[in-house]
Amino acid sequence: MKEPFPDRANLAGRVRTLSRPLDPVPTDMNARLPHMPGVRAVLFDVYGTLFISAAGDIDAGQTTDGFNALHEALESMEIQGQTEEAARVGSELLPQIIRREHSRRHTEGTKYPEVNLKAVWKSVTDELGQRDLLRDRISEEEVRRLAVEYECRVNPVWPMPHLRETLDALWRHAFLLGIVSNAQFFTPLLFKAFLGEELGPLGFQPELCAWSWDLLEAKPSRALFREPLHSLWANYGVSPDQVLYVGNDMLNDILPAQKLGCRTALFAGDKRSLRRREDDQRCRGLRPTAVIQHLAQLMEILPVSKDHHSN
Repeated sequence: MKEPFPDRANLAGRVRTLSRPLDPVPTDMNARLPHMPGVRAVLFDVYGTLFISAAGDIDAGQTTDGFNALHEALESMEIQGQTEEAARVGSELLPQIIRREHSRRHTEGTKYPEVNLKAVWKSVTDELGQRDLLRDRISEEEVRRLAVEYECRVNPVWPMPHLRETLDALWRHAFLLGIVSNAQFFTPLLFKAFLGEELGPLGFQPELCAWSWDLLEAKPSRALFREPLHSLWANYGVSPDQVLYVGNDMLNDILPAQKLGCRTALFAGDKRSLRRREDDQRCRGLRPTAVIQHLAQLMEILPVSKDHHSN
């Protein structure tokens, strides 16, 4: 009989166990490091900015090796059934269901729809069960683990250089920290897996974090930014021009943040994830406030003088 698999702590453990070191691939983009007086809050993208992403971003609908990844995931969980056929069918169902959900929400009026992968994987495993390819009913807990096992295989991640020390420095200098990211339910686990802490102890405020899977809407929609920016103003008196948003994608990150009045830093530290979008008309003439090649350069452009007390 399979042992029960408690959720968050052990899922973070699985992320760490399945991960191997990755190094960023340098880009040919030069840093531009203007001083930014008045910034009081820093909001981050996650994939390709805080964490190296082998795929360059999070996109569960696109993978060249979905079959092997799903087969290994099912085997690692000791799920009984015709696992090879289940992996073949499941790896085909996954992008189909994602496309179907995107299409449905787009028809309903969401310009940049997102999916909740817990619900998607539930649909996949339900279908595999109905086809008698899986012997046992898959529990909600197992659905979450399956999503993590699969994701770690198709899109390995690793912390960007200087991540922990940069977060610690920002926290010491009393910057308000948040996240606005295209992400899934397992994304916050990366911080526990690699840095040993949940988001709170690292300095991130819950009300300043917005995740696409939670809102079912993805960047470049400005909707993800609205709640963090509202909370910054309502709770801390911080206006958008006092916010620095850091991301690796000119369209998904820099464009919406600047449209909402934030200052921006394009993270150009990894060739895999840098998205310049030079052929996209929406980004014509768009210029980030700063360009950084590694996270530690944030401390060169942010105000860290005596008016930002240490905690």
